[in-house]
Amino acid sequence: MAPTAPALSPAEAATRLGISIKALRVYEQRGWLSPQRSAAGWRVYGPATLARAAEIVTLRRLGLSLAQIGRVLTGAGGDLDVLLAAHHASLTAQARSLADTLARIQTLRADLAQGRIPTQADLARLAPPAQAVTAAFDLPWPWGGERFEVRGLPALTYLTGPLGSGKTRLAHCLAEALPDARFLGLERPIGPAAALMTADPALAARVHRALDWLTGDGANLSDALIALVTGLEAGSPAPLVVDLVEEGLEAATQDALGAFLRRRPPGSRPLIVMTRSSAILDLSDPGADSAILFCPANHSPPFYVAPHPGALGYEALATCLAPPDVRARVGRLRVKRVS
Repeated sequence: MAPTAPALSPAEAATRLGISIKALRVYEQRGWLSPQRSAAGWRVYGPATLARAAEIVTLRRLGLSLAQIGRVLTGAGGDLDVLLAAHHASLTAQARSLADTLARIQTLRADLAQGRIPTQADLARLAPPAQAVTAAFDLPWPWGGERFEVRGLPALTYLTGPLGSGKTRLAHCLAEALPDARFLGLERPIGPAAALMTADPALAARVHRALDWLTGDGANLSDALIALVTGLEAGSPAPLVVDLVEEGLEAATQDALGAFLRRRPPGSRPLIVMTRSSAILDLSDPGADSAILFCPANHSPPFYVAPHPGALGYEALATCLAPPDVRARVGRLRVKRVS
């Protein structure tokens, strides 16, 4: 008889699943998980509960909101089918690209076996094609006028850096340099947003769909959230640069907003969002079609950072991000010092 797998504590279960303890509590509150209790009354997670939690985590990583997951778990698979179809199309495209590269490698190896040395052109074809320059400009103060180039735009670009690093100036430069781009500033009053939705029913429908997703994922509805989402949904498909996207949003809403931004598929309107919140920019899962643009504290030119430890700039990037509650405390302290 096989030994029974030991039950795990919330911390152990969260570590194994790659999520937070808070996420486990949310799933329990929604009735999706029923952890057992130890003799001392503590929650413990046995194999069946862990398997159920793993299903939920997989659905979240596929991009489903909590509301959609709830429907899937009760047998309504429409949301899952649409998402899996998009995921299938994306993976198929990647597979075709990999198959083409593998075929070229196989040809080169066959040539080597015959004593033919590949040319530089042969080797260059193995690399992905260089992206064209989307925008280029000279960096303003506090930099020294260095030339900065944007090559391609993913669905989501995070723009971050410590205080005083020049990221706001860079955001304005990007909005001016990118073709037809728009800048969504820090002041986002509800009045103009409401007027836009009243004048444009299609926009109002998009905003309400997005808000339904966000609130279903734990966001708290507020004027700040409505105004932000209206700004994200309004206008043309041209790039949108957003100043401090988490402004005015509390922790649960930032968590939901981060997931909402990450689930945007390739080909979506390019967003460049300035943030210092680790709920918005989750370095463990920044999104499939995303990039991170970092402004260093020493006013070196901004550069792109890969989201994994050891990458150039990763440690500096990680230290300038903070959870929403920490950011809120720092903000209150700053206000007290000023006053």
